[in-house]
Parts: sequence; structure tokens; C-alpha cells
Amino acid sequence: MARIGLEHERTWFVRLVEWGSRRKFRKVPDPVRAALHNRRVLVSTALLETSAAKWKALDPGLKALSVMVASARIGCSWCMDFGYWEFHHQGVDPVKLRDVPRWRDSDVYTDLERAVMDYTEAMTATPPEVTDAQVERLRRDLTDEQFVELTAVAALENFRSRMNAAVGLTSQGFKEYCELRPVK
Repeated sequence: MARIGLEHERTWFVRLVEWGSRRKFRKVPDPVRAALHNRRVLVSTALLETSAAKWKALDPGLKALSVMVASARIGCSWCMDFGYWEFHHQGVDPVKLRDVPRWRDSDVYTDLERAVMDYTEAMTATPPEVTDAQVERLRRDLTDEQFVELTAVAALENFRSRMNAAVGLTSQGFKEYCELRPVK
């Protein structure tokens, strides 16, 4: 259960945000409802998310695995649920998304994908446990631009997951919209 209220007085701003959220996601995501308590936090986060959505140097599949690993490591079930929905709609292999919690034992990942997930886990640890060897491994396959984007993606997901987990947000049922669709 959320540690903060998710209901708000129906001001014009709340109605506008809810309308935009429903238009994009079919419902109002709980992190948006939580952030509505502080308009500046909501607006700043929305601007950051809009800007980050334009980052295109890194392969979307690698980006998805990094986000999902950070979410799993932190234990944010809301982020895992939404991440599965988001990346499913971007065409990322659902088997790879489902296997993230057990990625070390799964045989569905390439060496580069494993290196990305290992690096993301090390970044997500507190304090970070990133080694020179992990960075050198990634730099064999990623350009400087891609490496910086990967690092920023993992850091951004740490922000999201830690905030959502701290305020007690749990799965909201986004993944259910994916499971109902036939696999093509």
C-alpha cells in the first residue's frame, strides 16, 4: 500500500495531468499521482522523462535490460510492472524481460547483454560496486556515447525505482495489458 495519498482535489492542473496520463497510458500511473503532491517535482520529472525518451544512441533492448535490472535489484514491483509493459510495446523480446530477475541463470542473453546487466547491478548497489573490468568489457562493444547513455539510463532508473519503492508503490497491472495480446 502506498505510503502517501494518491487522491487529490480535482483542480484544473490535476484534471489536465490525469487526462494526459490516461491518453498515453490508459490510466494514471501511481508515480504521477504521488508526484501531484508537489507540482515542481512532477514538472521537473516530466521534463527529465521527456528528454530521456529522446536518447537514441543505445540499443533499445540493452536500455530495457538495464532499466529492468535496476528495478529488480531495488525491488520496485511498480517499475518492473511498468517496465515490462513499456518495453513489450517497444518490441523487446518478452522472454528476456521475464527472465531479468534470474538473468545470471538464464541462457537467453548475449555476452553484451550480460555485461550490461552486470554493470547495472554494480551501479545500483549502495555504494556502487562498478569495477574497471566491467567498464572495459562494455567499452569493447559500446561507443563512448552509448556507454554514457547506458550509465545515465541506469542512474535514471535508480531515481525512479528508489522513489517509487520508498513511497510504497506496487504493481499497477500494466503487464496485464501485454499478456492479453497474442504473440506475433
